Amino acid sequence: MEANIPQTVAIIMDGNGRWAKARGLPRTAGHKQGAEAIRTVTLAANKMGIQKLILYAFSTENWKRPEQEVSYLCKLPGIFFKRYIKELMENNIRVTFAGELERFPESTQSVIQKAVNQTACNTGLNLDIAINYGSRRELVLAMRQYAQDVADEKRLNDMNEAGVSEYLMVPENVDLLIRTSGELRLSNFLLWQIAYAEFIFTPIAWPDFDSQALADCIKEFQSRHRRFGGLEDEK
Repeated sequence: MEANIPQTVAIIMDGNGRWAKARGLPRTAGHKQGAEAIRTVTLAANKMGIQKLILYAFSTENWKRPEQEVSYLCKLPGIFFKRYIKELMENNIRVTFAGELERFPESTQSVIQKAVNQTACNTGLNLDIAINYGSRRELVLAMRQYAQDVADEKRLNDMNEAGVSEYLMVPENVDLLIRTSGELRLSNFLLWQIAYAEFIFTPIAWPDFDSQALADCIKEFQSRHRRFGGLEDEK
Protein backbone atom coordinates (compact mmCIF):
# COMPACT_ATOMS: atom_id res chain seq x y z
CA MET A 1 0.00 0.00 0.00
CA GLU A 2 3.00 2.32 0.49
CA ALA A 3 3.79 2.82 -3.20
CA ASN A 4 1.90 5.16 -5.51
CA ILE A 5 -0.52 6.57 -2.96
CA PRO A 6 -2.72 9.29 -4.50
CA GLN A 7 -1.89 12.66 -2.96
CA THR A 8 -5.37 14.13 -3.36
CA VAL A 9 -8.53 12.02 -3.10
CA ALA A 10 -12.05 13.38 -3.55
CA ILE A 11 -15.19 11.49 -2.57
CA ILE A 12 -18.80 12.11 -3.54
CA MET A 13 -20.48 10.67 -0.45
CA ASP A 14 -23.69 9.30 -1.93
CA GLY A 15 -26.33 6.90 -0.66
CA ASN A 16 -27.17 8.05 2.86
CA GLY A 17 -30.89 8.35 2.11
CA ARG A 18 -31.14 5.07 0.26
CA TRP A 19 -29.19 3.32 3.03
CA ALA A 20 -31.73 4.59 5.57
CA LYS A 21 -34.76 3.78 3.40
CA ALA A 22 -33.59 0.19 2.92
CA ARG A 23 -33.63 -0.16 6.72
CA GLY A 24 -36.94 1.55 7.28
CA LEU A 25 -35.23 4.54 8.90
CA PRO A 26 -35.60 8.29 8.29
CA ARG A 27 -33.10 9.91 5.92
CA THR A 28 -31.50 11.71 8.85
CA ALA A 29 -30.42 8.32 10.24
CA GLY A 30 -28.48 7.77 7.04
CA HIS A 31 -26.75 11.12 7.39
CA LYS A 32 -25.86 10.33 11.01
CA GLN A 33 -24.31 7.01 9.99
CA GLY A 34 -22.62 8.79 7.11
CA ALA A 35 -20.87 11.04 9.63
CA GLU A 36 -19.46 7.92 11.29
CA ALA A 37 -18.12 6.88 7.89
CA ILE A 38 -16.40 10.26 7.55
CA ARG A 39 -14.50 9.59 10.76
CA THR A 40 -13.53 6.07 9.69
CA VAL A 41 -12.38 7.04 6.20
CA THR A 42 -10.55 10.17 7.39
CA LEU A 43 -8.49 8.23 9.92
CA ALA A 44 -7.76 5.51 7.36
CA ALA A 45 -6.71 8.04 4.71
CA ASN A 46 -4.39 9.70 7.22
CA LYS A 47 -2.70 6.38 8.01
CA MET A 48 -2.30 5.57 4.31
CA GLY A 49 -0.37 8.78 3.70
CA ILE A 50 -2.97 10.56 1.58
CA GLN A 51 -2.25 14.28 1.78
CA LYS A 52 -5.69 15.72 1.08
CA LEU A 53 -9.17 14.22 1.34
CA ILE A 54 -11.99 16.31 -0.13
CA LEU A 55 -15.48 15.22 0.90
CA TYR A 56 -18.59 16.49 -0.87
CA ALA A 57 -20.80 17.12 2.15
CA PHE A 58 -23.38 19.63 0.89
CA SER A 59 -23.81 20.94 -2.64
CA THR A 60 -25.29 24.23 -3.82
CA GLU A 61 -28.21 22.14 -5.12
CA ASN A 62 -28.91 20.42 -1.78
CA TRP A 63 -30.96 23.40 -0.59
CA LYS A 64 -33.78 21.97 -2.73
CA ARG A 65 -34.20 19.07 -0.30
CA PRO A 66 -36.96 18.97 2.35
CA GLU A 67 -36.58 21.63 5.03
CA GLN A 68 -36.31 19.07 7.85
CA GLU A 69 -33.44 17.28 6.10
CA VAL A 70 -31.61 20.53 5.33
CA SER A 71 -32.02 21.61 8.95
CA TYR A 72 -30.44 18.37 10.16
CA LEU A 73 -27.57 18.67 7.67
CA CYS A 74 -26.87 22.16 8.99
CA LYS A 75 -26.57 20.74 12.51
CA LEU A 76 -24.40 17.79 11.50
CA PRO A 77 -21.04 19.62 11.48
CA GLY A 78 -21.61 20.61 15.09
CA ILE A 79 -22.44 17.04 16.07
CA PHE A 80 -19.44 15.68 14.15
CA PHE A 81 -16.79 18.06 15.43
CA LYS A 82 -18.03 17.98 19.02
CA ARG A 83 -17.63 14.20 18.95
CA TYR A 84 -14.42 13.89 16.94
CA ILE A 85 -12.36 17.08 17.10
CA LYS A 86 -10.17 15.64 19.88
CA GLU A 87 -9.46 12.56 17.77
CA LEU A 88 -8.65 14.71 14.74
CA MET A 89 -6.19 16.68 16.85
CA GLU A 90 -4.60 13.53 18.23
CA ASN A 91 -4.05 12.29 14.68
CA ASN A 92 -2.57 15.59 13.44
CA ILE A 93 -5.41 16.11 10.93
CA ARG A 94 -6.07 19.61 9.59
CA VAL A 95 -9.61 20.70 8.73
CA THR A 96 -10.41 23.15 5.92
CA PHE A 97 -13.54 23.84 3.90
CA ALA A 98 -14.44 24.69 0.32
CA GLY A 99 -17.68 26.52 -0.37
CA GLU A 100 -19.73 29.49 0.74
CA LEU A 101 -20.56 29.27 4.43
CA GLU A 102 -22.53 32.52 4.48
CA ARG A 103 -25.85 30.86 3.72
CA PHE A 104 -25.65 28.56 6.76
CA PRO A 105 -26.86 29.48 10.26
CA GLU A 106 -24.27 31.34 12.32
CA SER A 107 -23.97 28.34 14.64
CA THR A 108 -22.96 26.12 11.71
CA GLN A 109 -20.47 28.67 10.42
CA SER A 110 -19.01 29.07 13.90
CA VAL A 111 -18.44 25.37 14.54
CA ILE A 112 -16.76 24.85 11.16
CA GLN A 113 -14.52 27.89 11.58
CA LYS A 114 -13.62 26.77 15.09
CA ALA A 115 -12.52 23.37 13.76
CA VAL A 116 -10.46 25.08 11.05
CA ASN A 117 -8.76 27.36 13.58
CA GLN A 118 -8.18 24.61 16.13
CA THR A 119 -6.47 22.30 13.63
CA ALA A 120 -4.64 24.97 11.61
CA CYS A 121 -1.17 23.98 12.79
CA ASN A 122 -1.61 20.25 12.19
CA THR A 123 0.58 18.76 9.46
CA GLY A 124 -1.05 15.43 8.67
CA LEU A 125 -3.97 14.78 6.35
CA ASN A 126 -5.90 17.84 5.17
CA LEU A 127 -9.60 17.02 5.56
CA ASP A 128 -11.34 19.46 3.23
CA ILE A 129 -15.12 19.64 3.62
CA ALA A 130 -16.92 20.81 0.48
CA ILE A 131 -20.02 22.45 1.92
CA ASN A 132 -22.45 24.65 0.01
CA TYR A 133 -20.05 23.96 -2.84
CA GLY A 134 -20.72 23.76 -6.56
CA SER A 135 -17.99 23.62 -9.17
CA ARG A 136 -19.72 25.91 -11.66
CA ARG A 137 -20.25 28.47 -8.90
CA GLU A 138 -16.57 28.13 -7.94
CA LEU A 139 -15.52 28.85 -11.53
CA VAL A 140 -17.87 31.84 -11.83
CA LEU A 141 -16.48 33.35 -8.61
CA ALA A 142 -12.93 32.71 -9.81
CA MET A 143 -13.58 34.47 -13.12
CA ARG A 144 -15.19 37.42 -11.36
CA GLN A 145 -12.24 37.81 -8.98
CA TYR A 146 -9.72 37.54 -11.82
CA ALA A 147 -11.58 40.17 -13.86
CA GLN A 148 -11.71 42.45 -10.81
CA ASP A 149 -7.98 42.03 -10.18
CA VAL A 150 -7.24 42.97 -13.80
CA ALA A 151 -9.60 45.96 -13.61
CA ASP A 152 -7.92 47.10 -10.38
CA GLU A 153 -4.50 46.72 -12.09
CA LYS A 154 -3.42 44.19 -9.49
CA ARG A 155 -2.31 41.89 -12.31
CA LEU A 156 -1.99 41.72 -16.08
CA ASN A 157 -4.57 39.99 -18.27
CA ASP A 158 -2.21 37.05 -18.64
CA MET A 159 -4.10 34.09 -17.19
CA ASN A 160 -2.85 30.58 -18.00
CA GLU A 161 -3.93 27.14 -16.83
CA ALA A 162 -1.54 27.05 -13.90
CA GLY A 163 -2.79 30.43 -12.70
CA VAL A 164 -6.43 29.35 -12.54
CA SER A 165 -5.77 27.41 -9.34
CA GLU A 166 -4.93 30.67 -7.52
CA TYR A 167 -8.61 31.62 -7.76
CA LEU A 168 -10.23 28.29 -6.92
CA MET A 169 -11.55 27.09 -3.58
CA VAL A 170 -9.66 23.84 -4.15
CA PRO A 171 -6.33 24.59 -5.84
CA GLU A 172 -5.02 21.02 -6.04
CA ASN A 173 -5.42 18.62 -8.95
CA VAL A 174 -7.36 15.51 -7.87
CA ASP A 175 -5.63 12.16 -8.38
CA LEU A 176 -8.56 9.91 -7.49
CA LEU A 177 -12.30 10.60 -7.47
CA ILE A 178 -14.57 8.08 -5.76
CA ARG A 179 -18.35 8.10 -5.89
CA THR A 180 -20.28 5.74 -3.66
CA SER A 181 -23.71 4.12 -4.03
CA GLY A 182 -23.51 3.25 -7.72
CA GLU A 183 -24.37 6.55 -9.40
CA LEU A 184 -22.29 7.35 -12.48
CA ARG A 185 -22.16 11.14 -12.57
CA LEU A 186 -20.06 14.01 -11.19
CA SER A 187 -22.83 16.20 -9.78
CA ASN A 188 -21.04 19.53 -10.28
CA PHE A 189 -18.02 18.51 -8.18
CA LEU A 190 -14.46 19.74 -8.84
CA LEU A 191 -14.92 19.93 -12.61
CA TRP A 192 -11.62 21.74 -13.20
CA GLN A 193 -9.58 19.76 -10.68
CA ILE A 194 -10.51 16.27 -11.98
CA ALA A 195 -9.21 16.81 -15.53
CA TYR A 196 -6.80 13.87 -15.16
CA ALA A 197 -8.21 12.14 -12.11
CA GLU A 198 -8.88 8.41 -12.03
CA PHE A 199 -12.57 7.65 -11.42
CA ILE A 200 -13.93 4.81 -9.30
CA PHE A 201 -17.68 4.28 -8.94
CA THR A 202 -18.55 1.80 -6.21
CA PRO A 203 -21.98 0.33 -5.40
CA ILE A 204 -21.26 0.61 -1.67
CA ALA A 205 -23.49 3.21 0.00
CA TRP A 206 -21.55 5.86 1.89
CA PRO A 207 -22.64 4.74 5.41
CA ASP A 208 -21.12 1.32 4.64
CA PHE A 209 -17.93 2.69 3.06
CA ASP A 210 -15.11 1.82 5.45
CA SER A 211 -11.32 1.58 5.64
CA GLN A 212 -11.29 -1.66 3.64
CA ALA A 213 -13.43 -0.09 0.91
CA LEU A 214 -11.00 2.83 0.74
CA ALA A 215 -8.04 0.44 0.62
CA ASP A 216 -9.69 -1.43 -2.27
CA CYS A 217 -10.11 1.83 -4.17
CA ILE A 218 -6.48 2.77 -3.58
CA LYS A 219 -5.40 -0.67 -4.80
CA GLU A 220 -7.46 -0.18 -7.97
CA PHE A 221 -5.85 3.25 -8.44
CA GLN A 222 -2.40 1.71 -8.09
CA SER A 223 -3.17 -0.81 -10.83
CA ARG A 224 -3.89 1.91 -13.40
CA HIS A 225 -1.33 3.40 -15.75
CA ARG A 226 -1.70 7.18 -15.77
CA ARG A 227 -0.33 8.64 -19.01
CA PHE A 228 -1.77 12.17 -18.83
CA GLY A 229 -2.36 12.14 -22.58
CA GLY A 230 1.05 10.74 -23.49
CA LEU A 231 2.37 7.31 -24.45
CA GLU A 232 5.63 7.18 -22.52
CA ASP A 233 6.44 3.97 -20.69
CA GLU A 234 3.33 2.28 -22.10
CA LYS A 235 3.62 -1.50 -22.13
